[in-house]
Amino acid sequence: MARALINNGMLEWAMARADMPVDALAGRVHVEPSQIERWLTGDDRPTFAQARKAATALAVPFGYLYLQRPPTEDEPIPDLRTIGGERGRWDVNLRSLMTDILFKHEWYRDYRRQGGGEPLAFVGRFPLNAAAEDVAADMHSVILGEAGRPRAGAFEDYLQRLMLAAEDAGIWVMRTGIVGNNTHRPLSVSSFRGLAIADPLVPLVMINGQDSKAAQIFTLAHELAHIWLGESGVSNVQLGEDNYGAHRRVEQHCNKIAAEFLTPREEFARCWRDGLGLRDQVDTLSRRFKVSRVVIARRAFDLGFVGRDEYGDFYAAEEKRWRDLNRDSGGDFFNTLPVRNGRHFTKSVISEAMRGTLLLRQASSLLGIQPGKIRKMHERFAS
Repeated sequence: MARALINNGMLEWAMARADMPVDALAGRVHVEPSQIERWLTGDDRPTFAQARKAATALAVPFGYLYLQRPPTEDEPIPDLRTIGGERGRWDVNLRSLMTDILFKHEWYRDYRRQGGGEPLAFVGRFPLNAAAEDVAADMHSVILGEAGRPRAGAFEDYLQRLMLAAEDAGIWVMRTGIVGNNTHRPLSVSSFRGLAIADPLVPLVMINGQDSKAAQIFTLAHELAHIWLGESGVSNVQLGEDNYGAHRRVEQHCNKIAAEFLTPREEFARCWRDGLGLRDQVDTLSRRFKVSRVVIARRAFDLGFVGRDEYGDFYAAEEKRWRDLNRDSGGDFFNTLPVRNGRHFTKSVISEAMRGTLLLRQASSLLGIQPGKIRKMHERFAS
């Protein structure tokens, strides 16, 4: 049987890049772990079918396994994450997600330009040294207007209303917990929680749907702050750590802006009762500001109303309580698809496909669905 003369060093690189151990790859390729070990040492070679399965499992082009050295993989947008005190790493799922987003963004940017779209004035409106209160107030004016905060009860309702308001203002908002529509490739919350592309014509924010719904609200506000500062980047907000786990100036400032946008300092101070403890107030304030109990506790800590130990104990208990709650569990495909891809983007692609100005296969590639589902999506939007 013919063998694929792959470079065993490239196989080792691809496994490290995908963070996939020998046992896991063996299971995906349907061979014994000892067989993978022999491929890595060069004592044996896989068949072409096995090599292709390995490349698919490792999310690399098949031809990469024949290269003499790993290709240079540039970061498409700034990496602003700090994880465990160290700079974040672009895992294979994040890279695949970013490739998919940039592919869609290029099409949507051309679409808006051809439709007469103009640069949005609020993108990059403020410099990095602008006061958090000023930026948050402008975000509030553009996104929420005179109506103010949505009067929704559940976190999910509030989050969806914020996302819709941001999209109506011209910001492309995506929320997904998986790569494309592949439920077998979940996005790691420990890797990143959100990202922003501060493009004046098509500003985009994406939040990780694997996170709790309550935490996603703060991430959305954080990424919106990136748009107002004109700073693209990948973020990983850590509410439990000092400085939110951020060591870069732009991340620290976006956290301050997000906190001010969601829980304005003056209003929060008026509502705080000095005679009551943290646990006696979080529920009331959480309902008022429509943010999680942790965000309320964090704001109280940042403003000096509670100490570090009290906040730390509260955060640890709260994290344990909602760690596995309200995650992105899929749901109805036709309802989740517009959320994952962004509502206005999805409608634009569907509309162009139904008009015949975009081939069905192109539309399906942009949305990550089968061509046969395009018409069904159109019928859903029309109903």
